[in-house]
Parts: sequence; structure tokens; C-alpha cells
Amino acid sequence: MGVLLVLGCTAGGVVVATRIGDQEPVLVLTRAVSVGQALSAKDLGEENVSVGTTLAFIPSSARAEAVGHPVAYSLPAGTPLTRNLLGEAHVPPAGQAVAAVGLKAGQFPPGVQPGNRVSVVVTSAGGASTSSAPSSSQASAWDATVTDVRGNSTDQTTVISLQMAQEDARQLAAAPAGQVSVVTVHGGGR
Repeated sequence: MGVLLVLGCTAGGVVVATRIGDQEPVLVLTRAVSVGQALSAKDLGEENVSVGTTLAFIPSSARAEAVGHPVAYSLPAGTPLTRNLLGEAHVPPAGQAVAAVGLKAGQFPPGVQPGNRVSVVVTSAGGASTSSAPSSSQASAWDATVTDVRGNSTDQTTVISLQMAQEDARQLAAAPAGQVSVVTVHGGGR
């Protein structure tokens, strides 16, 4: 039994050593980038990855293919680049739009983050918020997905970007400041 264990470990070590030897340097993001941002040389670094993967990573030798080109998505630092991550923006998808709302503490749940499913509620100046269908004298409510959250320490406003149906986004953009609240709903997290 001991011999089989030694042979198994040796074979596993050979496989691992072989896999490690089959790596090549590819381009990775050194910092987070936003959708549509043109990549600069400062945005790109190198990391070794296994060449046996099915993803078409951009090799570090092809740096010129990425520099100056926009990214199709917002991406975090450390993301290995593939050719399908470059090009025209894929966010928001057709029929959708992204609206931004500036909110104060109490108008959104603490800890709201990108990926959360939310309901955006706009109340009229004297109206009470209800869960019924939107009415000009009560409240309007739309479903959305949080795409970005940015705090501003100078005026204590947090800007939350929300992906939603185009027409809903237009109506939200026209809503008076101070009358918008965001509510996290079921299925609201990553």
C-alpha cells in the first residue's frame, strides 16, 4: 500500500510540474477599469496562466492589441484580458439604461453594492409611499440592478447607478431630488 501511495504522489507531482511548465505570460489589469475606458500601458500587467485553458487570453507579447482600445465591461484589477473583453460597451444591454441617483443616508440600505436587485421608489411631495401600482399622487416603483455605488464625503451623498428598463430610467432621471429611495429586494445580492 505504501508503494502505491509513493507512486501516486510521484505521478501527481509530475502532472503538477508539467502543468506549471505549460504556462505563458498574459495581460492582466493592474487596476479597475470602467466600461468604455480606453486602456493605457499603466492599466496592464503580466501574469502566468496555464495555456491549456479554453479562454483566449491576450499574450503579454500582444500588448499593442490592448493599449488604446476600450473595454466592453467594467472590470476589477487582476482580471486576465481576453479579446471579447475589448470593444464597444456591452453594458447596458439593448432595451436597458443606467440611471444615477444621489442619495443621503436613510434613502438606501447600508451595504448596498453592485449586483444587488432593488426596487426604486419615488414619492410625490405630499404623497405616502405605497406598494400599489404607480400613481401621480402616490408613489412610482421600478425594479433595477445596482451597477455602481460611489460615496462623496464632501456632501455625504452616495451616487448609486441603477440598470433598468429604458423608459423607467428616463422617468427616474426626471424625479425630484430627495424623493427617491432604494429598497433591496429578494435575490438582491451576489
